[in-house]
Formats: sequence, C-alpha cells, structure tokens
Amino acid sequence: MPFLQPLGSLCLSFFEIVGRLSIFASTSISHCFRPPFYPRLILKQMIEVGYYSLPVVGLTAIFTGMVLALQSYTGFARFSAESAIPNVVIVSITRELGPVLAGLMVAGRVGAAMAAEIGTMRVTEQIDALYTLATNPFKYLIAPRVIAGVLTLPLLVLVADTIGVFGGYLVSVHKLGFNPATYMKNTIDFMQYLDVVSGLVKAAAFGFIITLMGCYHGFHSKGGAQGVGAATTNAVVSASILILTSNYIITELFFSR
Repeated sequence: MPFLQPLGSLCLSFFEIVGRLSIFASTSISHCFRPPFYPRLILKQMIEVGYYSLPVVGLTAIFTGMVLALQSYTGFARFSAESAIPNVVIVSITRELGPVLAGLMVAGRVGAAMAAEIGTMRVTEQIDALYTLATNPFKYLIAPRVIAGVLTLPLLVLVADTIGVFGGYLVSVHKLGFNPATYMKNTIDFMQYLDVVSGLVKAAAFGFIITLMGCYHGFHSKGGAQGVGAATTNAVVSASILILTSNYIITELFFSR
C-alpha cells in the first residue's frame, strides 16, 4: 500500500529523533554528576545564562505585571471586584507568567547562542579536535551549560517574579489609585509558598530544556553555515514548544485535584 509509505517514514523519523535525543540527554545528565568537573566553565556559563539575561527578562517581567494589573482592572471593574487585582497579579506572575516568559526569553537568547557556538565548533571540526586531545565534549561543552541552566534559571525567575509584582504595584498605586499599604498587604496575604515553589521547579525544568536543546541541535549540526543557521532556529523552536508542553505537565502535577 504505497499511500502508507510517507506515514511510515514520518513515524520512523520521529522515533529516530526521539531515540537520539534521549541518548543525548541521558549522556549529558550522567556527565553532570561524574568528575572531572570544570567549575570555571560552569561559572562562566552561569554568567552568560543569568547575568546577561537580566535586562531582557526584567523588561519583560515589569511590563507584563503592568499590563496584567491594567487589564485585570478593566475586567474586574465590571463586577466591582477591583480589590482582587493584587491576588490575580501575584498568582499569575509566580505560577505562570514569570517562569514561562523568562524561559521563552532565555530560549531566544541563550538557546540560540549555544546552538550557534557548538554548531560552529562542529562544522569547523573543533569538537573532533577535543576527542584527539582526550577531552570528552560532553564533559567540556555540554555538562557545564546544562548545570548552569538548571541552577541559574530559578534565580532569574525569582528576580522576574519580584519585578513583575512591582510592575503591577506601580500601575495599581500610581495610575489606578490603590492604597500602597493595602495593596502590599493583600499581595503578601494571598501569596502562597506552593505558588513560588511551583514556579521555581518550572524554571529549573525550563533551564534544562533550553540548554539541552541548544547543545543538542548545535552538536548535531552539519552542512556549514547553512546547517548552523538551521540548528539555531531548531533549537529555539523546539525549546519553546517543550517549555509550553512541560509547563502544562508540571502545572498538572502541582495543582491537579
């Protein structure tokens, strides 16, 4: 039945990609826990992932909090429920918008950079040179980036949560006329430990996904400059899709009844 051949080829290609990615992920994780370690490389990647991403994540968070407060006021004013705005802002930022938007911003910035850097090393045979120098590329290139992503993104999301809530505070107090003390009291009273923890767990998972996708696509790139460009695009797209998918899964695990 020739009409089934394209479907079979698609399924085989899908399982091939899943298998290769699973092997790559398991190898990367195993090298994260086995010596030798490269603390200087890990620290360098933490600075690249975290410190240099602060401006874009901070801007995204503060304007998200401001827009969220403004839109909530527009909707809640119809039902005379303006007092619920601090509750909506703190829950939305800590549970969803903080980790998801920070993850997407970091995926666009860091995931693309990792894919381009490692992809250039692959097409210029620098990775092959590491093998000749008895240096494992997973240990030297992949593991520091994965460790840095998992450790740094929760800190980045914590900063994003703070800035996002502050953005909502600015709009609510200086534009919508809320009492500052009342707004802060409602925010603190409604904030729950589980909301913040779930966001930080999501951030750690997103950091692993972003760095893994960037390293994976860069490591398997081929075809010169065109292949590096394709690897960069695939790294950002795949990381973004997996972030949104894993966000639902983690939310289901934390908040399902």
